Amino acid sequence: MQKTLSHSVEIKGIGLHSGLESRLKFLPAPENTGIVFVRSDITGQPEFPALYNHVVDTRNCTCLGNQDKQIVSTIEHIMATLYILGIDNVRIEVNQPEVPIMDGSAKVFYEELKDVPLKEQNAPRKYLRIKKRVAFTDDKGNEIGLEPTQDSMLSVYFEIDFPSKIVGHQVFEGNINKAVFADKIAPSRTFCEKYQVDYLRSIGLIKGGSLENAVVLDGETILNEGGFRVQNECVNHKVLDCIGDMLTSGYRLVAKITAKRTGHFHNNEVLKEVFADADNYEIVEE
Repeated sequence: MQKTLSHSVEIKGIGLHSGLESRLKFLPAPENTGIVFVRSDITGQPEFPALYNHVVDTRNCTCLGNQDKQIVSTIEHIMATLYILGIDNVRIEVNQPEVPIMDGSAKVFYEELKDVPLKEQNAPRKYLRIKKRVAFTDDKGNEIGLEPTQDSMLSVYFEIDFPSKIVGHQVFEGNINKAVFADKIAPSRTFCEKYQVDYLRSIGLIKGGSLENAVVLDGETILNEGGFRVQNECVNHKVLDCIGDMLTSGYRLVAKITAKRTGHFHNNEVLKEVFADADNYEIVEE
């Protein structure tokens, strides 16, 4: 059955680009609401359904938008947390265009929400079952594919390749359950090169960015004290983003994901490919 929160939860942090305090309020929601973000700071409190066809930007994050060019950005870490905790219906009020970056991972969101009792609702949960392989490949050969699986659990194979020997070639392969998510996926932080940080700051962005909310690489050196938090943290973070982006399908996914050097853009495009042909999928209740 579908589930929602038994009570509201508030989380505060800093917006990555604005550097201003961003407040989230997670509220219980009725059956079949899905996940909806609400801009509480705007008159009329516009709603932003967390769905792939409401995504307006995929550069560096997944960003929802509306026809008035209002946005809610960086939703992916929250979405992944809601996925693994089995929260189907929730309204999330945010008082900024961007949700708080926290430590650059899903760790805080997971820790704050994992012990909140869930309320079972009077409607069956629906799943998106992939019936045949659907893939999206960009002009550089980076590819993500969704394949049928006999397992009801989400399975992911993800590989990355970076010139830096610190990152290099990393692979994640396995089923996604709560234990794997808590130990390997949720704590994995976003990562970037120092030159990218320098450029973004030069154009007035990432005012809230620091070594407290990202892994920063400078050539073959990690600037963060203590280095990486978990083994293969970089590819694990890409898996985190992918899980969150897949929930913008509007359903829990029954599929095997195979991804090579992909990101938010590819995740969004492959969902468009899925829904472009009704023969690709079926909506089922389990």
